[in-house]
Amino acid sequence: MPSGGAPASGTLPETQVRAMFDRIASVYDRMNSVMTAGMHHRWRRRAADLARVGPGARALDVATGTGDLAIELSSRGATVVGLDFSERMLELARAKAQRIPTPAHPVEPGASGIEFVQGNALELAYPDASFDAVTVGFGARNFADLDRGLAELVRVTRPGGRVVILEITTPQKPPLSWFFRFWFDRAVPALGRLAGDPDAYSYLPSSVRRFPGPRELAERLTAAGLHDVRWVLTAGGIIAIHGGTRPKQPAGPAAQGTAS
Repeated sequence: MPSGGAPASGTLPETQVRAMFDRIASVYDRMNSVMTAGMHHRWRRRAADLARVGPGARALDVATGTGDLAIELSSRGATVVGLDFSERMLELARAKAQRIPTPAHPVEPGASGIEFVQGNALELAYPDASFDAVTVGFGARNFADLDRGLAELVRVTRPGGRVVILEITTPQKPPLSWFFRFWFDRAVPALGRLAGDPDAYSYLPSSVRRFPGPRELAERLTAAGLHDVRWVLTAGGIIAIHGGTRPKQPAGPAAQGTAS
């Protein structure tokens, strides 16, 4: 990431992004629920569906935050690693996972069956082809170098495994585009002021605006080495969920998208 930046530009130095997430960790889940009317859980379930994991699978959830997507993957029977660069987020993720037992992991009281680790999405500390699925939920737009981050996701995915990215996207057609601009440019920063961190919630809408649209992101996933990349638009086009497969041989059919 550039050495300078400002919340309103949607770019910040990596150290500032980490510090920002450490600051907002205590309000992160509440703000997500308010901003999405609780729908973010449904979107994460959809992302877990596209990851296609089950008992015996090994999954990595990058930019795991407070662990919701990692927990959802674990509920499908997968062994899960949740990775994030914010230690405060990880503390909350560990506590949350201990409160939510998953049928796939009949573990002792106080254990979650999910390993939460601090790490850098741009330098994943795992060998090639380590995981059956790699996911990112609402974190890819925080990558300091998107293409490098996507390449790392693909590198640690086994041939035949899945990479899934769940992200906010900017709708292009009114009236939803009008609502989106009002909500993200005015309402979300106002909520951030109430939550005590206006900079963090000014950064959010700006980071969404500068993030690639669904087609461009699909093209970049294909360039990173995935094939059969497809995406689903949901919530009226505000949410995009991309999924692709690491080929067993060099490949690349064109990316395709659908709406739902």
